[in-house]
Amino acid sequence: MAENTDKKTKKRKFSLKKFFKVALYVILAYFVWTVVITLVYSKLNPPVTLLMIQRCTEQLFSSSRKVRMEKTWVSYENISPNMVLAVIAAEDNNFPNHKGFDYQAIAYARKVNKQRHKKAFGASTITQQTAKNVFLWIQKSYIRKGLEAWHTVLMEQFWSKRRIMEVYLNVIEFGDGIYGVEAASQHFFHKHASQLSKHEAALLASVLPSPLKRDASHPSLYVKKRALMIQSKMNIIGKVRI
Repeated sequence: MAENTDKKTKKRKFSLKKFFKVALYVILAYFVWTVVITLVYSKLNPPVTLLMIQRCTEQLFSSSRKVRMEKTWVSYENISPNMVLAVIAAEDNNFPNHKGFDYQAIAYARKVNKQRHKKAFGASTITQQTAKNVFLWIQKSYIRKGLEAWHTVLMEQFWSKRRIMEVYLNVIEFGDGIYGVEAASQHFFHKHASQLSKHEAALLASVLPSPLKRDASHPSLYVKKRALMIQSKMNIIGKVRI
């Protein structure tokens, strides 16, 4: 009887050892893959993202939405400087200077959220948002936030600020099935991304981070006020060099 118990214990220990060994290899393989794909995307454009696939799946099983994936990649040089300035003013004022994480913004967000007793204010940088949009899923979890931080570090290490901004503005969601600034410009304003005015860029930036609830071409009172606030910050910031 004691011999059988001893065998079962040894077998259990062997199974656990094997499990942890396999898990270690999987984790190492994942981290190697993330380095490789980050290097690849520093030169090549991501063809599709998990968010795009998720949205198409949602649209497919919804009677009120049509399956749509409007996206046209444009280089940084063919994006209006107004749009670059607008998303910096709206989403990440310190983008040109930080290394992926804005610690001052994080501290401020914690203070505000603590005072309001709820998470009403975020501090996610453009780099973090790009990491989430390109490499990860949108549902919030501690696992995703941890992986987002890792991808953010890699992107800041291997990509230039200009490349981060270029990818961000080409994959970010501006409406249901509308991805990237060129598709958004054509859909909402019937012009190229290079031709966006300050006000149009501010309107596009104002739908972030809730593009399914807000509309740049038919803005609600909230969107109009947010666009005016963004445009005011754009005027204060002036020009941005990245």
